Amino acid sequence: MTIKEAQTAVDNWIKTYGVRYFSELTNMACLTEEVGELARVMARTYGDQSFKAGEKPNLGEEMADVLWVLLCLANQTGVDLTAELQKSIEKKTKRDVTRHRNNPKLNQ
Repeated sequence: MTIKEAQTAVDNWIKTYGVRYFSELTNMACLTEEVGELARVMARTYGDQSFKAGEKPNLGEEMADVLWVLLCLANQTGVDLTAELQKSIEKKTKRDVTRHRNNPKLNQ
């Protein structure tokens, strides 16, 4: 699935099963919440925290939840994420082409 197809799939789901998109501000709060849930799984999987008894982490599910809300926000605000991601990659390529090559922390 391409990013554009994902944006369309989310929009179709909202139109078919949802009443409407939540407001942009509500979705921003939802995105923050989902990123927090992803951070919790990351901290407990790769960091120093322990999982709670009975907790069943699913890293992919948490990432997909973040992506879902991000796609909602893009749809609501008219952002073409495919085009914006391409621009971001080009910007980083020009800006950072040699930036990290001599970073001793990355060359260990």
